Formats: sequence, structure tokens, C-alpha cells
Amino acid sequence: MKKTAVLFAAVSFGLAGSLSGCASDEDFTAQQYAAEGEVVSLSVDISDRAVKLMPSEDGKLRIDYYESEKTSYDISLSEEGVLSVTLDLDQSWTDFVGVQPSAEYRTICVCLPQGLTDVSVSTTNEAISATGTIAAQNVTMSVNGGDLSFRKIAAEKSVTLNAKNGNITGTILGSWDDYAIACNVKKGESSLPENKTGGSKTLSVDCNNGDVAVEIANA
Repeated sequence: MKKTAVLFAAVSFGLAGSLSGCASDEDFTAQQYAAEGEVVSLSVDISDRAVKLMPSEDGKLRIDYYESEKTSYDISLSEEGVLSVTLDLDQSWTDFVGVQPSAEYRTICVCLPQGLTDVSVSTTNEAISATGTIAAQNVTMSVNGGDLSFRKIAAEKSVTLNAKNGNITGTILGSWDDYAIACNVKKGESSLPENKTGGSKTLSVDCNNGDVAVEIANA
């Protein structure tokens, strides 16, 4: 009985090792997408990938990312100017066993121009982070299984922030009187009130199992 158990453990370990190699042996190559037409709105809806947002220095929208034979992105610009980004995975269950690709390969970087109508970003099991200022009419960011952090958001109409099993941190540009606020936090602390009426803009925050450290400031 003991020999059988040892043999089974050895076979299991060997199988796990071989499956782990399947996930870590992918060859990733750097890619860049540069929008050629006019971009009015951005929609990023992916999973298992971190998203980094940064200001575009030349006013053009660009995306830097990594692809492999089994992992690619579907990036399309509609006639209405909506740029959509989704993740296309051509993987079997064995590809999800073992070591993940390095963080560099699991990150998508978006250079954003200012003045878009809508900026919507959603991911799971990774973080969303933004440097500089995100300036748009409406900004929506959602993350499940990671933190949501940003430096500054300048919105003309609305800001919507959602996080599950992660924290929300950042600054909303404007005055306190600019925003009507609805904030729902479960199993965490918040710097925002649950409800505040008045204001020409809306700030909606939902956080489950995480803290909210968001301030509204003029600078």
C-alpha cells in the first residue's frame, strides 16, 4: 500500500510538472495598436490581464500588449468611433494549470487622449491603474479580484467605480458640490458618504471586500 501511494505521488508530481510547463512555455511577442480613425469612446472588457492607463502625449490612442499563439486581442474601431478591446484565448484546460506567464505579458497599456465621450475599462483577477489624468465625459472602471487605482479623473458627467476583493484609490477632480454621490461598501472602510444629493455630475462607487480612499479635490 505504501509503495502504491509513493508511486502515485511521483506520477502525479510528474504530470503536474509537465502541465505547468504548458502554461509557462508560451512565446509572447510585443504588439502595438495605433488607432487610425477618430476615436470617440473606449471599451476594454478583458479578464486575467492588468490594465494600465496613461495620457497620450500626441493625442493619439495607442495600445501596447503581448500576444502568443494561444493568447490574442480583438481590437476594432467601429464606424461610430467606438474602440473595443477584448481578449481571445485559444486554450485548453491544461493551459490553466501551473505557472502563469510573467506579469509583463499579462499587462495591456493604453495611451489615452483627452476629451473622449466614454472610457470604460473592465478586468478580472488583475489590477487597473492609471497615471496622469483621465479626462472624458463619462468614466467607468470595474475590477474583480484586484485593486483599482488612479491619479486623477476629470469627468464632465459621471464617474462609476466598481471593485470586488480589491481597493479603490484616487482623486476625482472638481468641487464637493459638483457631485451627487452614491457609495456602497461591504466589508471595508470608505472616505465617501453613502449618499449625497445635489451636483450636476454623478459619482457611483461600489466596493465589496475592500476599502475606498477616494477624494474630490480641485487639484
